[in-house]
Amino acid sequence: MKQASNGSVPRLRLHYRDRVIPEMMRRFGWKNSLQVPRLAKVVINIGVSEAKENIQFLEQAKEDLARISGQMPVVCRAKKSISNFKIRQGMPIGLKVTLRRARMYEFLDRLISIAIPRLRDFQGLNPSSFDRWGNYNLGLQEQHLFPEVDLEKSTRTRGMNVTIATTGRDLSEARAMLELLGMPFRRVQ
Repeated sequence: MKQASNGSVPRLRLHYRDRVIPEMMRRFGWKNSLQVPRLAKVVINIGVSEAKENIQFLEQAKEDLARISGQMPVVCRAKKSISNFKIRQGMPIGLKVTLRRARMYEFLDRLISIAIPRLRDFQGLNPSSFDRWGNYNLGLQEQHLFPEVDLEKSTRTRGMNVTIATTGRDLSEARAMLELLGMPFRRVQ
């Protein structure tokens, strides 16, 4: 089992191993623990459209995303020029980070236990944000939900997209696994 940077196994990874796997095997009637879907990766994207006027916005967003995720983000550049948006080919327009293994579990633990409860007027996550392959997409309005972000330095609020990729074969398996991990989905009536 992969360990975190400080030498310990992430808390959410232990929860997955000790509670989620046996419950999923019982719920779906599987005989082998390798049939249980797992988390493949978490991808975090931030669009930085202001970077075309001032490159300091990109640097600040890069610093914020590095603090939130625990690794340096990759700068995404425009593939082609679009005159209506005043974008030229090669301009920086966004940032992305792909998390795997221990960092992925640590980020998800902070997302579920710290950031999501800090959302204003929270009614639960949208359960229809799954794609047909069992991956979940979550949009956050601001990066200030995470306590790692310094409010003194980060003056602008930026939205971010979090994609949780699973190995679930269908939507029901992936949703059941994420519910057992602690994702607070809204109840459909």
